[in-house]
Amino acid sequence: MTKLLNHNRRNFLKLAAATGGGLMLGFNWTEAEAAEPTVLVNAASAAPGVDFNSYLSINPQGIITILSPNPEVGQGIKTAFPIIVAEELDADWKNVVVEQAPLDTKKFERQVAGGSGSIPHSWKRLRVAGATARHMLIDAAAKRWSVSPTDCSTQKGYVMHTASKRKLSYGELANDAATIPVPTDVKLKEIKDFSLIGQTIRNVDNPKIVTGKPLFGLDFHREGMLIGMLQRPAFGYKIKSVDSAAAKAMPGILHVVTINNSVAVVGKSTWQVKKAKDALKIEWEKDGNLESTSDHNRIFKEMLDSPNATVRRKDGDVETAFKNAAKVVKAEYQCPFLPHNPLEPMNFFAHVKADSAELAGPSQTPESARNQAAKLLGLPPEKVTLELTRMGGGFGRRLNTDFAIEAVQVSKAVNAPVKVMWTREDDMTGGIYRPAVRYRFEAALDDKGNMIGYKLRGASINAGNATREDNFPSGAVENLLIDSVDHKSPITTGPWRAPITNFLAFAEQAFLDEVAHTAGKDPVQFRLELLDKAKQKPTGKITYDIDRMRGVIELAAEKSGWGKNKNVAQGFSVYFSHRSYVAQVGEVVMEKGKPVLKKVYSAADCGVVINQSGAQQQVRGCIVDGIGHAMYGNITFKDGIPDQKNFNDYKLIRMNEVPEIDVHFVKNEIDPTGLGEPSLPPAGAAVANAIFKATGKRLYNQPFVETEVFKGVS
Repeated sequence: MTKLLNHNRRNFLKLAAATGGGLMLGFNWTEAEAAEPTVLVNAASAAPGVDFNSYLSINPQGIITILSPNPEVGQGIKTAFPIIVAEELDADWKNVVVEQAPLDTKKFERQVAGGSGSIPHSWKRLRVAGATARHMLIDAAAKRWSVSPTDCSTQKGYVMHTASKRKLSYGELANDAATIPVPTDVKLKEIKDFSLIGQTIRNVDNPKIVTGKPLFGLDFHREGMLIGMLQRPAFGYKIKSVDSAAAKAMPGILHVVTINNSVAVVGKSTWQVKKAKDALKIEWEKDGNLESTSDHNRIFKEMLDSPNATVRRKDGDVETAFKNAAKVVKAEYQCPFLPHNPLEPMNFFAHVKADSAELAGPSQTPESARNQAAKLLGLPPEKVTLELTRMGGGFGRRLNTDFAIEAVQVSKAVNAPVKVMWTREDDMTGGIYRPAVRYRFEAALDDKGNMIGYKLRGASINAGNATREDNFPSGAVENLLIDSVDHKSPITTGPWRAPITNFLAFAEQAFLDEVAHTAGKDPVQFRLELLDKAKQKPTGKITYDIDRMRGVIELAAEKSGWGKNKNVAQGFSVYFSHRSYVAQVGEVVMEKGKPVLKKVYSAADCGVVINQSGAQQQVRGCIVDGIGHAMYGNITFKDGIPDQKNFNDYKLIRMNEVPEIDVHFVKNEIDPTGLGEPSLPPAGAAVANAIFKATGKRLYNQPFVETEVFKGVS
């Protein structure tokens, strides 16, 4: 976000002296540069000002620089973190500059983007960082005025003494405040006094994003940097032979090297390297099982019928409950493998030297990438630096570090700085996928329609435990059995946005809807009755907050006018994940015999909302992602080779298929909980249950468009 006004050194020194050191920053939101700040750096040093702690510094002109340490993957953390610091600091947001911090395990904890855990982990730490600096500024002003700090207050970057009508800016006090002993116990603001938190604040990277300024890993450049691409095997194969003569003879190609079970082509430009990679002649041979989607269908059936499942939770006498049931409801649900498909394919930069290494790129787990690189190179971790770039999506794919380690390996092999880049085909066919799962549910009802027994088995491929055994309705059913079976496959899998719950929620909530229908009960009322039962007479442990779940159910029902609009078919869903609660209502109408999703209402309880703008986009993005993949997403395999390789044969949701989305948040003073993932799990079931209401047909498999309901509909 910085640039020099003039590269002429003499003019630079004159302007720096005129400003009294520090930084001079000017904003102009009307210029074509879309308000990229113009910054003038102190000629004597590049330091932005006085460092108060790891998160913030203040310069003599009152410009506050706030470091955001966590990876920015589109979840808005680079804006949300500084808002929290600035709130407790009582800063004027117009004078705040946000910078991405590099990986620094000494200054920061949990520099990770995953599990919707950044805000919950750092909420108190960030508040204390801002409040500590504010107290130091107050003490400095009080000392200068010879008054008590308790008689001073702060507002928008100023310390004020109301009795004498005096005030000093933070910039004027910064140097004095730096000499004040750091307080060990500071009072934080009351939530009712927040002036920034809970407001609508634009993303700090918007100007660069809309004008195409360098931000992302693919934008990263170093002088003398080479480009590398790898040809990787399909699942269950290894290299038998490589003929690289044609590739090596092509223009701009400098190296072709075999690394582990892949072949790397390194050259001067992206296009040259891509063409040479395509010219490689590689013969592969079998190295393990070569699995196909047809094999998985058989494997699922065997797992669902297996007597050797791992019991995850068992309450009461399940066998007797089902034996004595008036009715038993059974259903199976299946989801396919899914690629992550971030807009920005995998990429990473590495420059391996004799006694150190420089890394840069988009990683959700930078510390892990750094440590693995250090181990590979035989270097102490402190000899490996890692610069975080903004990510063009991740959704869990960039929790893995394979692409970063590839860059390290290639740089070491060719003894040069290299940026490894994946093509879209590499990204889609090279894993790491969402695990494929099939669920079997059973519910026992008594003669009054009460659910007295519940069974769930999760059969998965490389998911481990495909259940969340303590989630609702566990605790609300006195006789319950949840178990799982897992098959190990050479097809690599990993976390996919809202891991496990991204599909489990659809299956659970669609099944509960069917159970409610069989019992002759309203789906919303059926869930509320279960929650009442969990509260009044719980069975076993309960890990979800019953009142918070009830709150989002009632809010979603209220905002959607549940059951009152006879012109649409409504479907309901509610889910607890990543410490947050989200209820959704989908509305479907029939057009030319086709069910069309028109609107989704969403009610979320994520505690205190940091930034209304970011929170709204998080929920909307989750819903679009959840609907799109439930409707269309599918990766299939033939002998370990993916059938779908790019967006021409893998469908993503289109703009004209996105429904109207109405987002509401429960207002409370609970510390913030997760928001990057919790709104995705309930989306599929809200749509499926609405489609059932409109068509009378249940959806048991994803993607929906390949089911009977949509047969003959393009």
